[in-house]
Amino acid sequence: MARITIADIADRAGVSTGAVSYALNDRPGVSAATRERILAIAAEMGWQPSQAARSLSGAKAETVGLILARAPETLGFESFYMQFVAGIEQVLSERSYGLLLQVVPDVAAEIAAHRRWRAARRVDGVVVVDPRQDDPRLPLLNGPDALPAVVVGDPALAGGVTAVWTDDGSALRECVRYLDGLGHRRIGRVTGTEEFGHTHIRDLAFFDESRARGLEPRVARADFTPEAGAAATRTLLTSPDPVTAVVFDNDVMALAGLGVAHGLGIRVPQELSLVAWDDSPLCEAAFPQLTALSHDVTRYGAHVARRLFDRMEGAPYGSFLDATPELRVRGSTGPAPSAA
Repeated sequence: MARITIADIADRAGVSTGAVSYALNDRPGVSAATRERILAIAAEMGWQPSQAARSLSGAKAETVGLILARAPETLGFESFYMQFVAGIEQVLSERSYGLLLQVVPDVAAEIAAHRRWRAARRVDGVVVVDPRQDDPRLPLLNGPDALPAVVVGDPALAGGVTAVWTDDGSALRECVRYLDGLGHRRIGRVTGTEEFGHTHIRDLAFFDESRARGLEPRVARADFTPEAGAAATRTLLTSPDPVTAVVFDNDVMALAGLGVAHGLGIRVPQELSLVAWDDSPLCEAAFPQLTALSHDVTRYGAHVARRLFDRMEGAPYGSFLDATPELRVRGSTGPAPSAA
């Protein structure tokens, strides 16, 4: 197959070859709308920069990319990604690299953005978060023309791409054992987004450990937002046979759940135990302070960045366990009411 040239792209887009060059090299000279249209056409046509020209110039973007497929407003209260990005930035700054962060509404938009980045070589490597089962992004991360990438998640979800992960299944099992030891029999779980692979991994561990111990596991689906977390908590607490403990998939949902319990007149921890995930400073600012499954998210981001640089420098694919979240017991958990 003949190589797609700048002239081919210019002909399809109805612009000059100079305009195409400006767009592909991220230089001023074309409007933002024209740049996006040219990049989209280049990606659609399968254009790739000349490897010979790149090797002669030694051109590097000195930038890595991270795309978040979620509503932009969630970043205002989701502490995980602020800490995670801080860890990435620590490593990037040591090497004078920049971070290109883009927020898009869904995975389809994320795939389109990845294709534009690859076509224009906007970044030297990418960090991919929230892996899914049968993830549609994986074909973009494999093959001879793929950008170096690190998947942040369990290697079973990474499709052979380098993965950096936390052992969420073991952490959740530990949490269930702890609550069982306090006498809790009806344990609820408020989940994050159901399609995310780590939600599925946590589900499996939660049900398996609970049933092995003869407990009554109950799941209420949410999406990491405080509104959904509050609604899910209310469902668990107002059922005919309510739970006496709830494990949340992040800290903001746990805080929302604490508010729901107060509103219903349910005392924490005397009548209800709550456990958060991620253990941001919010957990210690709450009253009572929240028991949490804790890991160092900033260190996690730094670890991911180091592994991405390894891939960009030609290191082979690998799977790297960052940590197993540890249970930090605080004031939001106690014996089940009947065991008090």
